[in-house]
Amino acid sequence: MVSFSGHAVPMVVTLLVWFFTTGLIAWLDNRDRTTFPRALTLAGAGGILGLVAVVVGSVMPGMAGAYVGFVGALMVWSWHEASFLMGAVAGPRREPSNPAARGWDRFIDASSTLIYHEVALALTALMLMSLCWNSPNPTGAEVFVLLLALRLASKLALFAGVPSQVGDLMPPHLEYLRSYFGPRRFSPALGLALVFTVVLTALLGQAALAAPAGSAEAVRASLLFAMAALGFLEHVFLALPFRDGALWGWALPGRRNHLGA
Repeated sequence: MVSFSGHAVPMVVTLLVWFFTTGLIAWLDNRDRTTFPRALTLAGAGGILGLVAVVVGSVMPGMAGAYVGFVGALMVWSWHEASFLMGAVAGPRREPSNPAARGWDRFIDASSTLIYHEVALALTALMLMSLCWNSPNPTGAEVFVLLLALRLASKLALFAGVPSQVGDLMPPHLEYLRSYFGPRRFSPALGLALVFTVVLTALLGQAALAAPAGSAEAVRASLLFAMAALGFLEHVFLALPFRDGALWGWALPGRRNHLGA
């Protein structure tokens, strides 16, 4: 049975937090680079607070614990995203793709542009899972692991090729990453990513509906379902002739005319 507090509210909260958090990060990362040190310091403080929130939320068995863990996970994730998009933690390769590179060589080159960031995400996921292991409310750790899985699926799809015109939110100092995107086509990797995300969304949605109405379990499952559904939607956008900056042009005032072109 669907309930307002157990299902509808978590999904609305997820949508709003996802939308405005993405816009905030895009705005910060596209500002003048002289603002980056202060922004990274604030993001780091937010990440530490997020880590505390994940741990605190994991020992809170009620609905509040699920929301605390959820917000904490997004704060930690945003810290990682800001550090990558501001160029602080990326990879050893920071130059455009070699046009002659093919196959495995091209994959190694592309991986080298962001490997430090991916390793940091994986280590953080392992840390959060260990901290929340056997806890009554591991929502924060589960959200972070889910985000990591969705990110890997989208990155592999971008590398293989997607029809969408992506990169509008990319800050100027990371423009070289565009050269590692595959051709604008519907690739097998994108097809697999769509199947993966739709199956994951369906399973989490089933778990949310099976949870007792208005319970903490319903909130926890609904938060995960909503996040997976947004991940699926993002992959659908990748499969369409869609500009990724269309939804967040308001966060990039200096590039608004370009995005509307």
